[in-house]
Amino acid sequence: MTTPPDDRTFPAALAAALAAPFAYDDGLGIDFEPFPAFLSAEDTTDWFRAWTGNRELDGDAFRVLGQDGTGGYAALWLIRPGAPLTDQPVVFLGSEGETGVVARCLGDFLWVLAGGFGPREAATEHEPHWIPRPDAARAAVARRFAPEREAAAEALIAAAAREFPDFDDALMALCR
Repeated sequence: MTTPPDDRTFPAALAAALAAPFAYDDGLGIDFEPFPAFLSAEDTTDWFRAWTGNRELDGDAFRVLGQDGTGGYAALWLIRPGAPLTDQPVVFLGSEGETGVVARCLGDFLWVLAGGFGPREAATEHEPHWIPRPDAARAAVARRFAPEREAAAEALIAAAAREFPDFDDALMALCR
């Protein structure tokens, strides 16, 4: 089942995983503030144009789900034509141009969150003193919605980077 292109409602699994706040804990926790629903198409286009500096683009390839404290956005990247949102990869586009593929699909993302990583922490080099803190409540959500995807967060992050090695290059090619 595909999702209509204008639907901005979170899939149930994503809503469940993002229902509880993330503890920043003075930089020792997760720097992530989920939105209550995906950004509107207009807001997504405004953001993507500002991020790339390219006024000819729209944001149709993304469903933005939250941000870090600096304004970097986490989003579903609609790279798999006709596939449902749950089968699309999760990516991070930082406020300073950092990019990364966080997870290959929503099920993997649930386990990345359960493993104690936020989108920014999964996609970028984190501080040497930062250590992921597994999250039992989010692990319960992952077991409920994606038991077949269970794996260590680090392995899921590495698999996403291997599947989409050209993500950064593709984005940089769009920048002006």
